[in-house]
Amino acid sequence: MRRLAPPGDPNLLVGAQTGDDAAVWRLSDERALVVTADFITPVVDDARSWGRVAAANAVSDVYAMGGTPMLALNLVGWNVDELPTDLLGDVLEGGASIGAEAGFVVAGGHTVDDPEPKYGMAVVGEVHPDEILTNAGLRPGDVLVLTKPLGAGIATTAIKRDLASDRLLADVVASMTRLNAEAADAARAAGATGCTDVTGFGLLGHLSRMCVESGVDVVLEVDSIPILDGVRELLADGVVPGGSQRNLADVTERLDRGSHDPDTALLLADAQTSGGLLFGAADEGAAATAVATLTASGHTAAVIGRVSDTGVGRIALA
Repeated sequence: MRRLAPPGDPNLLVGAQTGDDAAVWRLSDERALVVTADFITPVVDDARSWGRVAAANAVSDVYAMGGTPMLALNLVGWNVDELPTDLLGDVLEGGASIGAEAGFVVAGGHTVDDPEPKYGMAVVGEVHPDEILTNAGLRPGDVLVLTKPLGAGIATTAIKRDLASDRLLADVVASMTRLNAEAADAARAAGATGCTDVTGFGLLGHLSRMCVESGVDVVLEVDSIPILDGVRELLADGVVPGGSQRNLADVTERLDRGSHDPDTALLLADAQTSGGLLFGAADEGAAATAVATLTASGHTAAVIGRVSDTGVGRIALA
């Protein structure tokens, strides 16, 4: 993207400069479009479940911007010589079920022949121009809320190696297919202006980018961060995706581990698929209300830290 001239249109409210979750285009003083695209390779064996995970992962970017999804197009890479089209039908049915659950229309899409199957969506949503949540919106004093547990990357790696228990498989699929719609509502109600979804760059990677773009430092309360049951044991046995290790390497210069061991930092850098939202509530009371509301609706949400001050994007583990 550095090779491209930065767009200068005043209607492009959020572009590529801050590495945010989606682009935002102003239509009027009251309406703006949120536009995103995301696709993934299979993370579980069941085709319909993969379709649901991929669709939930794609639409999450709209929720992370404070938007409401309206329309989506399927994006498919499929090995037509090796995989039956009936199986693709199962994948697409899974994606359509997420669309129905979230209230957006899946209006077609595009398929290419690909040796490795891939599925996702291009999603269009809307948001009021004055109510956009961005990764550059954290403020000193904000209380950080995370709305899903970490560990999906380790869990899906265990699934690929046939090492995941039935319980972990059920837990991670439930987490990855849970929509972030209620989490976005909670973020808005908590007075958030800074928000992102925790996906491929892990908690540390996404939070580090938020801190840099917002010009702040943060302190994370490690013991408060929710983790999927069984993931720590898999981590101790060396079940870690390569992406998680790269994530940790990318943030090491801006990370103060304190007394925490390298495995803890690696867990916080775990590459997620369809993770939760991470947002900065306006104060302790607003954060507590958000967590209580989300917990009551079945989310595994928690207060995990605080924005300490203006800064250069450093993260301290407490």
